[in-house]
Amino acid sequence: MIKIENLVKRYGVTVALDHFNLEVKEGEIYGLLGPNGSGKTTAINCMLALLKFDRGSIKVMGEEMAPDNYKIKSQIGIVMQDVAVFEELNVWDNIDYFCSLYVKDRKKRRRLVEDAIRFVGLEEYRKAYPKKLSGGLLRRLNIACGIAHRPKFIILDEPTVAVDPQSRNKILEGICELNRQGSTIVYTSHYMEEVEQICTRIAIMDHGRSIAEGTKEELKSMIKTGETVTIEAVILGGNDLAELKELPHVFDIQYEDQKLVVRCTKARHNLIRILKFLQDREIPFGRVFSELPTLNDVFLEITGKQLRD
Repeated sequence: MIKIENLVKRYGVTVALDHFNLEVKEGEIYGLLGPNGSGKTTAINCMLALLKFDRGSIKVMGEEMAPDNYKIKSQIGIVMQDVAVFEELNVWDNIDYFCSLYVKDRKKRRRLVEDAIRFVGLEEYRKAYPKKLSGGLLRRLNIACGIAHRPKFIILDEPTVAVDPQSRNKILEGICELNRQGSTIVYTSHYMEEVEQICTRIAIMDHGRSIAEGTKEELKSMIKTGETVTIEAVILGGNDLAELKELPHVFDIQYEDQKLVVRCTKARHNLIRILKFLQDREIPFGRVFSELPTLNDVFLEITGKQLRD
């Protein structure tokens, strides 16, 4: 569906994309992750031929992407993080306007607009104006405007930012349904649990490069973390922490506000060893959690950064 090879984009002496590579196969929901400044937005703008690049190639649906390739552009839907609708138009008219950019037949467009309204659950708000919609409903309208023309390829850039849980679930269900109906999707988000829930493959970007790529299981297998043990309401001294670090398979410890987080390698009985350590020293503790690696662990270990930094 899309193939990017050795893409380079500079802003003066700043390198935004440094021989960036990406391949998205037809039928995927492809997650694109990266901290702020990693090059995600620049890469998306290059994909859409909204931005000139210095070197490399971009093919979409087997054709070279170019600003005047309207045949390809008509088959792309884009939903950016910033809501882009007309305050002067109601819900129905907003969707109709954006759909009209691709579909000229009014009868067909009317059906597509109604389908989009039902798809995002805005049936009761057809005549409402954007300023009367909640943040979650406004996000749904933004999505409807981007997908009403039934595109084959959709880019969704953080579509669930600052929305309520009900709207977030509705949006995620809608994305999966779009995929089942045949759309290939590139999805960016700062919410790791969303990416883990819906994406078939994931790429992690940093400093303008793709530094890791694969399914969530493949990405998790790349890192050292095999289990993270969290213990609350525990009081430890400096000697306790030093001795904990010496336990087998422990490679990282964080201790703050009586909360202990221990990262262990892939081994059995990590939790048992840590609890036995505390019990042998008669150190009281509160709740205990043990988690297998998450995408957040992958991201932190590979980039050294939190995604929301």
